[in-house]
Amino acid sequence: MIELNNVSKWYGATQVLTNCSARIQSGEVVVVCGPSGSGKSTLIKTINALEPFQEGEIHVDGAALHDPRTNLPKLRSKVGMVFQHFELFPHLSVTENLVIAQIKVLGRNAEDARQRGLKMLERVGLLAHKEKFPGQLSGGQQQRVAIARALSMDPIVMLFDEPTSALDPEMVGEVLDVMVGLAHEGMTMMCVTHEMGFARKVSNRVIFMDVGGKILEDCSKEEFFNNPTARQPRSRDFLDKILQH
Repeated sequence: MIELNNVSKWYGATQVLTNCSARIQSGEVVVVCGPSGSGKSTLIKTINALEPFQEGEIHVDGAALHDPRTNLPKLRSKVGMVFQHFELFPHLSVTENLVIAQIKVLGRNAEDARQRGLKMLERVGLLAHKEKFPGQLSGGQQQRVAIARALSMDPIVMLFDEPTSALDPEMVGEVLDVMVGLAHEGMTMMCVTHEMGFARKVSNRVIFMDVGGKILEDCSKEEFFNNPTARQPRSRDFLDKILQH
């Protein structure tokens, strides 16, 4: 579903991704973790071309992002993206937030878009809030609306960029529960997160990145968490710090 081959990116003279390669199969859940500043969010944003890259190749469902002939808006319409800060339109109701992209990007008629949006809103447990505005919802509810909005577009893959890091601790669980449900339904997912409990429970694989945008580990969750002696020193240090608390 997703293939990265030696992807590198610079901001000016600063290299933020260094020869990143990975394969994500259909139905896999891959967690991307590592210290702040290691390029995790940049990596995931290159996968739907929100961030350009200077070297390497990325294929999503067979489409080549590095090929200038590729229709990037069409590709993005198939790749669901959930951001750290929700990115909902504050002046639109919850239902309008769910409908607008379906109409403008997918060309659905208003009633079909509304029915699809409400079905996904029910999927995340928020149908009762359909007429509210984002500012009337908690952070956890807003993030679940953002997930419903992405699902309304019938994505072939879902990308999550630290979807719980802006939430109060009490709200993290309600968002992770929705993500766990998606994983169990077979959705292909790539998730940048610090929630190691989620990684252990749901992921198939863990990608660990370090400063400079290098992928140091790409292995099964069992290997990553249960076989620390086989990990690289930087990965072991990261695990020692997060797993002792």
